[in-house]
Amino acid sequence: MFADDDRPKPKKLHELGCDLTYLSAGELEERITLLKQEIARLEADKASKTSSRSVAEGLFKSK
Repeated sequence: MFADDDRPKPKKLHELGCDLTYLSAGELEERITLLKQEIARLEADKASKTSSRSVAEGLFKSK
């Protein structure tokens, strides 16, 4: 049996609140782009879930 702990853990590209002192302007721009993409992904998922919930609430209210 394989233990999940043996697998290499992916390196975090950015951690909230981390020290930014030694990052170049280019590295900061990469992180900003990464975070903007993550925000867009989160907003899309939220919109999908909100839409699904609205449809479900509409079905139950109509009865």
